Amino acid sequence: MKITKILIPIFNDWRSLFILLKNIDLQLDGWDADVSVIVINDASTEKKPDNTLVFKNLSSIKIINMKKNKGHTRCIATGLKYINEKENFDFVVPMDGDGEDLPSEIGPILCKAYDNPGRAITGNRVKRSEGFIFRFCYMAHKYLTLILTGQSIKFGNYSCLPKFIVEKMIKEPATWSSFSGSLSKLENIRLSISSTRGKRYFGPSKMGFVNLLKHSFSIIAVFKTTLLIRSVLFLIAYLFLITGNTSIVTLIPVGGVLIMMISVIILSKRENISEFNSSLENIDSIDKIK
Repeated sequence: MKITKILIPIFNDWRSLFILLKNIDLQLDGWDADVSVIVINDASTEKKPDNTLVFKNLSSIKIINMKKNKGHTRCIATGLKYINEKENFDFVVPMDGDGEDLPSEIGPILCKAYDNPGRAITGNRVKRSEGFIFRFCYMAHKYLTLILTGQSIKFGNYSCLPKFIVEKMIKEPATWSSFSGSLSKLENIRLSISSTRGKRYFGPSKMGFVNLLKHSFSIIAVFKTTLLIRSVLFLIAYLFLITGNTSIVTLIPVGGVLIMMISVIILSKRENISEFNSSLENIDSIDKIK
């Protein structure tokens, strides 16, 4: 029997977490599977409520409490490292804890993983629940990433990773900065399921414009060498075309490209393998709720 660990980062969203856990448990009804949950509590400031739910199908649920807040991506990276070093497993499924990654898609993603144990399975977004402006910005992010890096990245954290890929990801510095960027760098050939972005159980989405911009540049930073080469070639070609017609207006694209290059180089400093290697030292305690 394959052993699967579902990895969920959480920060001050306990109500959503327990609804998600119950929905995951319901999805596993009738399955002959060993599925457990590892929750990474990113130093939440709100007290965790007492659990009154009964989970029939999940094998176990652990909450790893962190000492210091490190952010969503680094929680996932820490969780991957913890599972690889402390747990027995065949697959890891990272997913968000707010309901935006649909529990109903766990079945299809695990079935595809069990049939293809040598591939990473990603939940490629075919539909989103946000408003028009955010969807437009997200589409721009995808095309910008493709143009600048040559990578078509249609997925977020929701995926299924076999053990050997987890082992590679915890050795890759980029995992500490961008999950999807790191997975794309390490695994060119991936399989996917169609995934719908659901609505949060409570409150507005935390992925605003600023966070989306940071998310986009963090992915691009993983492929900074490709970005720098393409940016330099663009600048050479563009400056040649505007020779004799330079003005403040025609130089705006040059400034934009330079700002982007500097931003990406700065963000690439987040790929800190030393911090990643010592990330388990940030664990404060572990709660077992099943």
